[in-house]
Amino acid sequence: MASDSTFDVVSKVDSQEVSNAMNQAQKEIVQRYDFKGIGAEIDFSGEKILMKANSEERVKAVLDVFQSKLVKRNISLKSLEAGDPFPSGKEYRIEAEIVEGIAQDVAKKINKLIRDEAPKGVKSTIQGDELRVSSKSRDDLQTTMNLLRSFEEADLQFVNFR
Repeated sequence: MASDSTFDVVSKVDSQEVSNAMNQAQKEIVQRYDFKGIGAEIDFSGEKILMKANSEERVKAVLDVFQSKLVKRNISLKSLEAGDPFPSGKEYRIEAEIVEGIAQDVAKKINKLIRDEAPKGVKSTIQGDELRVSSKSRDDLQTTMNLLRSFEEADLQFVNFR
């Protein structure tokens, strides 16, 4: 084989699926009896997702409903960064956001993992918020993919395998 085979490691989320999960969570919060009269809401606030309720436990329950809707739509909870509940006037709030792309420090950890544990001929380079992994052997790349599937810190997908 004359040229290297490559694939890209990315972390992307389907924004339409997030929107659908948000709509489902809003409907469930409106309909559920235990959320009646407590001011429970979930909505987009710019890039962030804002959850509100009149107590800390209720706002955590709103977050739980949203997380369950994300899981049903095959969106990894590793992509959701939710803060802690904080009081705001008479209500409690949680701000969350959907994280896309691989952060620089996480990319360096993935790079180190590939250097340390992947087969010898595999090389990886950081390109912005994704990584390109290359090798002469496609089998080595498959082994590297299996190694990266066990990586816990980010939701990783593999694209452009050639």
